[in-house]
Amino acid sequence: MLSYIKRKLSESDGGTSVVPVTSSCGGDVSSSNSSSSSNSNSNSVGGRTSADDLVRKTSQMSMDNEAIAYGEDALLQELGYRNATDLQETIYDLLRGIRDPEKPCTLEDLNVIYEDGIFVLPPTRSNVSVVRIEFNPTVPHCSLATLIGLCIRVKVERGLPHNIKLDIYIKKGAHQTEDEINKQINDKERIAAAMENPNLRELVENCIKDEE
Repeated sequence: MLSYIKRKLSESDGGTSVVPVTSSCGGDVSSSNSSSSSNSNSNSVGGRTSADDLVRKTSQMSMDNEAIAYGEDALLQELGYRNATDLQETIYDLLRGIRDPEKPCTLEDLNVIYEDGIFVLPPTRSNVSVVRIEFNPTVPHCSLATLIGLCIRVKVERGLPHNIKLDIYIKKGAHQTEDEINKQINDKERIAAAMENPNLRELVENCIKDEE
């Protein structure tokens, strides 16, 4: 019956007045429709508000990410570099001229050192730049891998005019005893003891000295 009355009202030419109709449940149809419309509008406004909040939060997250990236670049710029790539290239220029302990070639010539093996990592909590250097011995049983790692460390630490956290590793799977060598060339006490040995120190100095 209620649906019939609604249909008749919509077909009527009477126009604009709204006739309150009581349903069998005692509710006022006009009031119900008004309430429904109000709820719909409220939901629409709430939806827009939620969407606006989401956009604002997303924008804020984007700004936060940019601030973090800018902070890392700012630290490098304080040290005199344009960005991480600039530091990477600077370190590679230092390493490329290191001579092999046995062969009349540089580490670059033998592909022991390569630019893609230098990684600039996020700084420490105390704002010290972190660089990881990977090198690839010519053979898996290379007996001079420890010496090469030591040459890399001394060359970089002497060549950069600022403090740096330097991690040096043999390329994964490139040497039979890579784990033990990695420990040796990243242990400060072992490095200091090695450089106190006059014969070993002379070898390092000959490998890392600049060409005249």
